[in-house]
Amino acid sequence: MNRQSSVARSLALLAVLGLGASLTTVPAAAEEVKTPRVKWGQCPDDVVAEAAPTVLQCANVPVPLDYAEPEGEQIDLTLSRLPAANPDKRRGVLMLNPGGPGGSGLALSALLVAQGLPSSVTDRYDLIGMDTRGIGHSTPVSCGFTTDSPYYSNIPPYAVDDAAVTAQAKVAEQAAKQCADNDDGRLRHITTANTARDLDRIRAALGEEKTSYLGYSYGTALGAAYASMFPERSDRIVLDSNIGDTHLDRDGMRRFALGMEQTLPDFAKWAARRHDSYGLGRTPGQVRASYLTLAGRLDKAPVAGIDGNLFRLLTFGHLFKQTQYPKLAQTWQSLLEGDKTAARGLTATPEETAENGLSPTDNALTVFLAVTCNDVEWPEDVNTYRQGVTEDRERYPLYGAATANITPCAFWPYAPVEPPVEVDTEGPRNVLLLQNRRDASTPHLGGRMLRKKFGDRARLISVDDSGHGVYALGKNSCALNTTTRYLVVGEMPTKDKYCRAD
Repeated sequence: MNRQSSVARSLALLAVLGLGASLTTVPAAAEEVKTPRVKWGQCPDDVVAEAAPTVLQCANVPVPLDYAEPEGEQIDLTLSRLPAANPDKRRGVLMLNPGGPGGSGLALSALLVAQGLPSSVTDRYDLIGMDTRGIGHSTPVSCGFTTDSPYYSNIPPYAVDDAAVTAQAKVAEQAAKQCADNDDGRLRHITTANTARDLDRIRAALGEEKTSYLGYSYGTALGAAYASMFPERSDRIVLDSNIGDTHLDRDGMRRFALGMEQTLPDFAKWAARRHDSYGLGRTPGQVRASYLTLAGRLDKAPVAGIDGNLFRLLTFGHLFKQTQYPKLAQTWQSLLEGDKTAARGLTATPEETAENGLSPTDNALTVFLAVTCNDVEWPEDVNTYRQGVTEDRERYPLYGAATANITPCAFWPYAPVEPPVEVDTEGPRNVLLLQNRRDASTPHLGGRMLRKKFGDRARLISVDDSGHGVYALGKNSCALNTTTRYLVVGEMPTKDKYCRAD
């Protein structure tokens, strides 16, 4: 197996694509339709194993592939349910989404319970996880990417110069062509707007007048789209680690570099206090210098198959959680010392198991491209990306030359068939936004942007913490209590709130 693909494969999921018939006839909020009720049964074996010891129920719900032809081809969506633990207190369903786009959410309820989701929430809600359209057990899509494909990550490689942008353009163009060649007619229908329409079909199939929602990362874009398209059917909406809109565009991708600039200092402070153990620098400034030195060295002479691009990607991914700092420090130390054996062991990833005959990495990369490229137009001129890389290499030296680099969306074979969902300010005040002050993939700016777009419908909880994910996934008591009060008793803060570090 290609070593670089093996290392990058697990990181590709972090982090975080013209129809014959136009979808312009599809209403933003479709009329209520008759949907068969859900019949719950046993979950697929891989979901059972991932959720253990929590026991979930699973079911399939059919939805139109193309909402412009609602009676046409149907695809299946697979759902999971963790029933409300106290039926006497039950108030409805809480739909969950882990982000991506491309992440499986069938076992997300079990993960949140394991992380300490308060029983006051699990008493009152059926927790509904799902594989959204195109993902996993829900009529999956595939571009046919393999472990040795040159396209192996949803974040482009760091471009050290203009020639690197040109080289990446060839990879991106081939990836887009591969998706077109492997498309069975479903790929162009994988969009945020259609997935939001799916959520409303699921709500109807569950027999609920309204649905509450908890989404992380890209899941905030999906939740914002649902709350905007179906405002009167949205109940209590929690959007955690916001990307800033109802879609991810080129500006959103470039904000990853801003997030890394704001988050690396937390790791640098941590590592500086442990200099005697890891030798990365006695001050945060020295640790940052070690990063830049090591990245430049690996650009010229990789260690154990890890070049400067993979080193930067590894660092970006390990900034998502402070619990990953020790492994990140070990990796830096091994690379600084040129210890190939240690570096190889620290970055090894297990072989993935195909589900339904489909590689999970291929599936995740495919859905990421489909949603991202189908939602909004991306620039097609390679020079636009060259200029962006030059700009961001200067203003965001840690990672800007990666996130500004060209993606397959520049060569995507399908034009968006409808505009991105506009955030609706006219609905109920029911959107609670959660955002860490320092987050590599969703910087605080994303929360501020969505707060402005929602206007009085939303309140923003800013948390003095580092990492990706706040509610149940973080450690801040203020954010936990504020969100739980909202979900349990509907107490929305009267104004935006700042939560100090615990």
